[in-house]
Amino acid sequence: MQKTEPVPGRKAAGGAQSQRYALLSAMFLMSMAAVGPGFITQTATFTVKLGAAFAFAIVVSILIDFVVQANVWRIVAVTRMRAPAIANAAIPGSGYLLAILVIIGGLFFNVGNIGGAGLGLNAMVDLDPKIGGAAAALAAIGIFLSRRAGVAMDRVVFVAAFVKLALILYATVVSGPPVADAFHQTFLPSTIDFATITTIVGGTVGGYITYAGAHRLLDKGTAGVENISAINRAALSGIAITGVLRYILFLAVLGVVASGVVIDLSGKGANPAGQAFHAAAGDIGFRLFGAVFLASAMTSIIGAAYTSVSFLTAFRPEISERQRNLATVAFICISLVAYVIITTPPAAMLVFVGGLNGLVLPIGLSMLLFAAWKRADLMNGYQYPRWLLVLGALVCCLTWYMAYKSIGPIFALLGL
Repeated sequence: MQKTEPVPGRKAAGGAQSQRYALLSAMFLMSMAAVGPGFITQTATFTVKLGAAFAFAIVVSILIDFVVQANVWRIVAVTRMRAPAIANAAIPGSGYLLAILVIIGGLFFNVGNIGGAGLGLNAMVDLDPKIGGAAAALAAIGIFLSRRAGVAMDRVVFVAAFVKLALILYATVVSGPPVADAFHQTFLPSTIDFATITTIVGGTVGGYITYAGAHRLLDKGTAGVENISAINRAALSGIAITGVLRYILFLAVLGVVASGVVIDLSGKGANPAGQAFHAAAGDIGFRLFGAVFLASAMTSIIGAAYTSVSFLTAFRPEISERQRNLATVAFICISLVAYVIITTPPAAMLVFVGGLNGLVLPIGLSMLLFAAWKRADLMNGYQYPRWLLVLGALVCCLTWYMAYKSIGPIFALLGL
């Protein structure tokens, strides 16, 4: 078995300013990956099905997100090791399994992300979705081929985040949602659907998304026990951003549904999120949806490819940054070819892959929590908080139960 070495922490030039940049980079990559085209499509789909009761599923996903990310960021930062290396050290061989699951899940997710970019460009400028998806994938490839790929990636994510927030806020105000009913059903829902919750959790914190921010921090050199307070604040801030975005997006769609507008979920061309934005603000709203979807898709294509490829270190620990960038380009190319070949509609694919990643989530979380619990030697002298470990164990059990209850309905989304 290969020996997996910890990723050494390094202090970038600029001291505190460099650390803040690293934390912002990880925070936005995680939060934007968590509110990608998959979540937007899932939100529209399930709001149509459940109405205001979907608010409960969103809040549950945010709480699970908090516990998962607080644990994963802390474990990765303290050990200075990527997730597959931690898993291999805790349970020999398990890191390889985790890597394979995350990479496959990330590949499926990226197929959906490219499809989402195609839908976005189609809504914005009436471009054929296949051509639009290819154009977005090529743009992402250009980022990773640039000499300063990391800086380019961060800037795209930062800009897309603010564009997305502004446009979703506008759609929410225009749609006029029933806020009182949504707030009531946030805590006392009329319907609870485990498959829905599992799909939303998977689309916002499952699969590669679980590790996006933590691995970015590691690559930026901001890790170690000495940085744990700043890392924890960044994780909480990122979760807060995702929580706000998720809830206001839900309110935007709920306003449309509550007004009596019928959103069609049937047929291969169904685009529930696009229909909702169009109903809220007419043709301008549909163009805005395209911009939101494109911004979400670009950040998710970048995040899925970057994070999935970071798991290749399970098989080849010594890999240069240039080699990783080239591997990321190859990953996006494979995703693009699969997108062109696969006939499953992008919207259906985006809902399915969220559920698929929800099934992967408890596997990786179990491995990392076991390492924090039983492998004190990996913690570099750090006393792991018992309360956080207990919360992690409870969430782990909950996600295992939800995965068990939901595996049939999730695969039924593709008629499997």
